[in-house]
Amino acid sequence: MVPAASQSPSASRAAQILSRPVAINGLTVPNRIAMAPMTRQFSPGGVPGEDVVSYYARRAAAGVGLIVTEGTYVGHASAGNSDRVPRFDGEQQLAGWAKVAEGVHAAGGTIVPQLWHIGLVRKAGEPPFADAPSVGPSVRLDGGEEHGTAMTRGDLDDVIAAFARAAAAAERIGFDGVELHGAHGYLIDQFLWSGTNRRTDAYGGDPVARTKFAAEIVAAVREAVSPAFPVIFRYSQWKSGAYDARLADTPEQLAAVLTPLADAGVDAFHASTRRYWLSEFAGSDLNLAGWTKKLTGKTSITVGSVGLDGEFIRAFAGEGAPVKGIDDLLDRLESDEFDLVAVGRALLQDPQWAAKVLAGRFDELQPYDGSALKTLT
Repeated sequence: MVPAASQSPSASRAAQILSRPVAINGLTVPNRIAMAPMTRQFSPGGVPGEDVVSYYARRAAAGVGLIVTEGTYVGHASAGNSDRVPRFDGEQQLAGWAKVAEGVHAAGGTIVPQLWHIGLVRKAGEPPFADAPSVGPSVRLDGGEEHGTAMTRGDLDDVIAAFARAAAAAERIGFDGVELHGAHGYLIDQFLWSGTNRRTDAYGGDPVARTKFAAEIVAAVREAVSPAFPVIFRYSQWKSGAYDARLADTPEQLAAVLTPLADAGVDAFHASTRRYWLSEFAGSDLNLAGWTKKLTGKTSITVGSVGLDGEFIRAFAGEGAPVKGIDDLLDRLESDEFDLVAVGRALLQDPQWAAKVLAGRFDELQPYDGSALKTLT
């Protein structure tokens, strides 16, 4: 527990700022708290079960306005590398997800699935489809050895269609929108980043050309769903294993990346950072989500060590993190720097985190103890 004396925001201030509804296209999210997507691997065969239903519904019942699910593999054989990560394709898988959406709605929340293809992160022979190749924008060099194959025009079309099918399925089975995973060095991000995209065709080269694949996915998804159905795009500067990587070093460069995506049909951007309180570019206090909103005019979601003092990467090594105050977060939300805040480890540790914050029960907030990744509670 954190001593009450260290808690700064008043109950009324936290409730006033965080309880405001916010619109994402045709969806009204009841408050400004979102659950960040976090891979859990508790879905054998790619099928989310009743424990997954309870896991998400419990957090919605405690006041999380928008649930963004863990990454779910789209219907492409090369999309993933685990048979315990849920898939968003297949009769049993979608039936399981329909129950998740129903459970979250019954608890008063809204929910979007995060649609995911990991690209060259996958190694040949890995599940769930061991015969599938590892594909990406270009052959990848790992320790000097070539890995994977560069996608052909047919491969690009297949993946674009897989994202569109998954989005249409999400709307059909009752979800409130979709989030496209374009961050952290996975397939879409592999096209966006010069470090992994060495193509010489229309999908490689300058920053705008490198957005072509992502923009085509967004456009296909937009066409596959109704006009009011929200499309969220998650992106990051950093990559897994390359934390200093950057898509853009200036606001102008960032605008070159984001504008084609916004024009293709993105309704909101989920700007993933490791620490939300850090400014993104020299000369401004705006973080990445703040710059995203300023440059595109779109709804933006911030994320990165919310409520905790310690970055999430260390959680994979079992490290904990103490509670961190949210005064700065509330200041930024109040000034409309961004529109929603996604919470990760704090919500893994404590399903009641949102309820406690909204009620000003800051003395009840729990530090992250490093064990929550191992259980589904």
